[in-house]
Amino acid sequence: MATPKEILNPLRNSVSYSLDASPTATFHSPPATGSFMASLAMRAAAKQLKPFNTEDIKILLLENVNQTGRDILTAQGYQVEFLKTSLPEDQLIEKIKDVHVIGIRSKTKLTAKVLQEAKNLLVIGCFCIGTNQVDLEYAAKQGIAVFNSPFANSRSVAELVIAEIITLARQLGDRSLEMHRGTWNKVSNKCWEVRGKTLGIVGYGHIGSQLSVLAEAMGISVIYYDVVSLMAIGTARQVPTLDALLDEADFVTLHVPETPETKNLLSTKQFELMKDGAYVINASRGTVVDIPALVKAMRAGKIAGAALDVFPNEPAANGDYFTTDLNGWAEELRGLNNIILTPHIGGSTEEAQRAIGIEVADALVRYINQGTTLGSVNLPEVNMRSITLDESNHARIIYIHRNVPGVLRKVNEILGDHNVDKQISDSKGDIAYLMADVSDVRHEDIKDIYDSLDSLSSRIMTRVLY
Repeated sequence: MATPKEILNPLRNSVSYSLDASPTATFHSPPATGSFMASLAMRAAAKQLKPFNTEDIKILLLENVNQTGRDILTAQGYQVEFLKTSLPEDQLIEKIKDVHVIGIRSKTKLTAKVLQEAKNLLVIGCFCIGTNQVDLEYAAKQGIAVFNSPFANSRSVAELVIAEIITLARQLGDRSLEMHRGTWNKVSNKCWEVRGKTLGIVGYGHIGSQLSVLAEAMGISVIYYDVVSLMAIGTARQVPTLDALLDEADFVTLHVPETPETKNLLSTKQFELMKDGAYVINASRGTVVDIPALVKAMRAGKIAGAALDVFPNEPAANGDYFTTDLNGWAEELRGLNNIILTPHIGGSTEEAQRAIGIEVADALVRYINQGTTLGSVNLPEVNMRSITLDESNHARIIYIHRNVPGVLRKVNEILGDHNVDKQISDSKGDIAYLMADVSDVRHEDIKDIYDSLDSLSSRIMTRVLY
């Protein structure tokens, strides 16, 4: 066993580590079979890189991250702390001070105020679709990578919307509540089949396009509006404006991100443009629908029903918290007929959460151990082939820096006395990310390289893995 040595630490503190204390790979490719293929695979197997003991990596997982993700991270030997809920800001600031990795879902807000206290933080894993709960620009300026799972729960959301379309059209929610109260109310007035109706999809991304396929299979005509031109699936048809969609659709469903442009995307004016007796479904972000305006439109009979899975302010934990203290209109909303209110469960299926857990945890492991940024939403996406097991005395240099002139020249001057096997650099706005693999380096060489890079004025973060 290799003797533990002291070395610079990319986690911003000095630690002891063993050169052979590499984490176990957790990627999900099938193993090669046969003696020749097995031998070939062994020779080409990736060496897991990291200048730290696995137990030195502290990970905080909040909001009941799925067991699949927890298992992957725990198998690496990392210290994993798991909580089922989010945390108030003061507690979050205290917890985040020492962690190297934080995993969250949609409720935890990682603002600049919180992140500036995270002195050791390397990477954030958003175990969900969105990343609007993270100050991405501030994180990038600190060299903190952010990963998410933008597509894993697309099917779950699409299926929920189909269920809500049928439920609203048949007033199933009201009939069910009446039966629970002991009232038998068999009616057909204003109860409709969905076949032959028109669904208007606002945002034709992965969720919108999957929803389009499901809807057409049920005999529903599909139109969609998006800010970019997108190829239609099946017989769906893109319309040029939101107003055109609202004028034609019987059901309007929203699948857009939270941006200044999408705030109150549906408000009084838009409800007036919709058909009398149309339906609204929002499974995107809570700020996209002006809820007081929706309440008025439903009370006036303009909108026949609505399904809301997201809200401007959402409770941080399960319990009796969806009250007027959180959102002043909550009681009025709950008092409406033919309205479905769900607690942000669009992607909350076993299948989706398992897939998200695997995808995000694997991305975190690759970043921690290999420096790979593929899938990062705030840093340049950079990847290089792995250093293999038979490439001894190799080091991977990672230099995250401000995107200013002359940096590559200075970096290459530092690396100039060593054999650089491969190198790649890319930029995203003001941030640049460089990776270089150097061969035949000694322990003291690596420390010199690190110190030299770390002293450059352009530096945001320096990491050395081997």
